[in-house]
Amino acid sequence: MATERRKGERVTFERGVPAQMMGIDGTWRRECMMEDISETGAKLSVEGSVEGLHLKEFFLLLSSTGLAYRRCELAWVNGDQIGVNFLKTGDKKKKAGKRAPLGAEV
Repeated sequence: MATERRKGERVTFERGVPAQMMGIDGTWRRECMMEDISETGAKLSVEGSVEGLHLKEFFLLLSSTGLAYRRCELAWVNGDQIGVNFLKTGDKKKKAGKRAPLGAEV
């Protein structure tokens, strides 16, 4: 049996919830079913192949109008199921170089 790695409490949907995955740049879209969700991520069953899609970062659209969505990154793949981590505002990696304090000579 798989070890649970998720930090938050999970809600499992009996039949799944229809959703869509969409590339950050809007160049691709896939139908999917959200099987379960927690505060930090979700498990999705994807229709069609995920091969060739840029899954490093994408949107999970939870409404047909696109007004309810989460920004995601791929956590794992197992056949037609994927695990995603939700990204919060400011989760982007900081640039490696540090800035000098204001007024400091360079």
